[in-house]
Amino acid sequence: MVHFLHPGHTPRNIVPPEAQKDALGCCVVQEEASPYTLVNICLNVLIANLEKLCSERPDGTLCLPEHWSFPQEVADRFLRVMTWQGKLTDRTASIFRGNQMKLKLVNIQKAKISTAAFIKAFCHHKLIELNATAVHADLPVPDIISGLCSNSWIQQNLRCLLLDSTSIPQNSRLLFFSQLTGLRILSVFNVCFHTEDLANVSQLPRLESLDISNTLVTDISALLTCKDRLKSLTMHYLKCLSMTKPQILAVIRGLTCLLHLDISVHRQLKSDLAFHLLQQKDILPNVVSLDISGGSCITDEAVELFIQQRPAMQFVGLLATDAGTSDFFTAKQGLRVAGGASMSQISEALSRYRNRSCFMKEALCRLFTETFSMEVTMPAILKLQKNCLLSLTNSRILVDVPFDRFDAAKFVMRWLCKHENPKMQTMAVSVTSILALQLSPEQMAQLEELFMAVKELLAIVKQKTTKNLDDVTLLFTLKALWNLTDGSPAACKHFIENQGLEIFIQVLETFSESAIQSKVLGLLNNIAEIRELSSKLVTEDALKHINSLLCSREMEVSYFAAGIIAHLTSDRQLWISRDFQRRALLQDLHAAIQNWPSSSCKMTALVTYRSLKTFFPLLGNFSQPEVQLWALWAVCHVCSKNPSKYCKMLVEEEGLQLLCDIQEHSEATPQAQQIAASILNDFRMHFMNYQRPTLCQMPF
Repeated sequence: MVHFLHPGHTPRNIVPPEAQKDALGCCVVQEEASPYTLVNICLNVLIANLEKLCSERPDGTLCLPEHWSFPQEVADRFLRVMTWQGKLTDRTASIFRGNQMKLKLVNIQKAKISTAAFIKAFCHHKLIELNATAVHADLPVPDIISGLCSNSWIQQNLRCLLLDSTSIPQNSRLLFFSQLTGLRILSVFNVCFHTEDLANVSQLPRLESLDISNTLVTDISALLTCKDRLKSLTMHYLKCLSMTKPQILAVIRGLTCLLHLDISVHRQLKSDLAFHLLQQKDILPNVVSLDISGGSCITDEAVELFIQQRPAMQFVGLLATDAGTSDFFTAKQGLRVAGGASMSQISEALSRYRNRSCFMKEALCRLFTETFSMEVTMPAILKLQKNCLLSLTNSRILVDVPFDRFDAAKFVMRWLCKHENPKMQTMAVSVTSILALQLSPEQMAQLEELFMAVKELLAIVKQKTTKNLDDVTLLFTLKALWNLTDGSPAACKHFIENQGLEIFIQVLETFSESAIQSKVLGLLNNIAEIRELSSKLVTEDALKHINSLLCSREMEVSYFAAGIIAHLTSDRQLWISRDFQRRALLQDLHAAIQNWPSSSCKMTALVTYRSLKTFFPLLGNFSQPEVQLWALWAVCHVCSKNPSKYCKMLVEEEGLQLLCDIQEHSEATPQAQQIAASILNDFRMHFMNYQRPTLCQMPF
């Protein structure tokens, strides 16, 4: 995806693909494979070299060369790109002073600039649109309005003002929008906007579209003042509304010009306002778009009847409701539905609710369920989920795309411990399992969230085991614990302290699937590798299960069981009073290895290691040839499957000499010498360019 490959470039305006027509991925526009426009390339170069190209004023701000001049469209785009890249500051905003830039569509979204810089840079231009969404607190709403009103042309001609999530000082009460007489579109979503402010705004003579979502408005009666001109009203999650339902419906009934109404709400509020709205026959006669997502008690029958009475309707929002499953919603031509009942509804929801976390979470859960077992590639859906949290469940992105995996791991582990719904939990576990292998042992040791994550994952395993549920969440959870404990003594210690061994023995007693057994044994291998903790595995219950799985027909199960036994029996101190049992385990280990195919065989589970150093003590154990044989078989296996990684690792970790010693040692068995020779041959084939004057003699 382009934005991952070119993080410095601004995103393009992309028309969302039609998922309903894209079942086979044949209709997706390939605009992301095309080159960037010359204008964008030039603007990026200009922004990157702004400090070099501009002169500096006495106050430290930048000034464009005198002979430079930008057309309006280029100037607007230049500002938008600067804002998106986070380069708009008090110092750089000063280049928009004067007349060299002629701005109309100003986007300063999330910018950190002061009131003084805003007024000097932008308020002398002939602005018709201003997007000040989530600007820094240094530029509060009253100052924005005051600055805009200082220009009489802007007062009469500014038609669109977006102030979403913008701050208002505590001592401010009334916001004076009334001077902006040309305003047609106003959005104050998530702003400290009160009922008195609504009364002020409702008097604007040209107001057509208003968004007062998540504000402090308690009474919407003032909207009747603009009932003859208001065409779009969005009041999502209007949580402070104190009016009765009949009073609210009376106001909505009076807004006869409305084409779009959004009364969607967080599902947790259990609002039934939409339910009562759907029962009204004499309301919203001209509406073409109605969003009631999150509403309670909503049924297919009620929505169908409402739409049939208003045949011009083009959109209905039904996400997080009980409606949307009827064939009516797919059969009606020209009707788009944002919901969770089908892939097309989910696609519409992802497109419409980008800035509403409660609905994005719901849509992503539904998408995860729908796509989990999907066999057909759907690029349209990939386009709509990209750049959001669900993308993290893609292992290719987690492994190949450059980003801060340490921060991502902390975030996902905190998210995991919030006890979200089962679908969210599955996603969190899946991401954790992949991210764990991307972190270094040093980073794992620094993770403050590690203890709680291990505890939470074990709780999930225990819950699933108690209920005998061998679902995908259990598999992801076992894999996550396996990966978290790989090369991490801290995670292994947390595992033991939280009764992990007892829980895993219960898992082995409950489930017989090899996919589960291999993950359990893989983790116990990690424990066995740590001398301070390996003694915890030398119990009758643990050894009984491990030894019984040594003879499993599934190669990876037998391999991991053998690994545990090899690590445990190599430490004679663990068997001081039970040496007979140790010798019996070694005999079983040797018999199992003799029954294995060659070490280049293919296992179902892909065995990976952060380091080969854990094998080195076993490779040098000539007094216990069974242990040495398992270590040789393991090293040979990974080197034959991924020589570019593991042959190189042998050199970097100085393990090549051990193999040479085995090949030449008089106490080494012929089988051990044969496998050592095979590994050295792999090295010779793949690393002919390595210079090794200090290594053993090898016939290069």
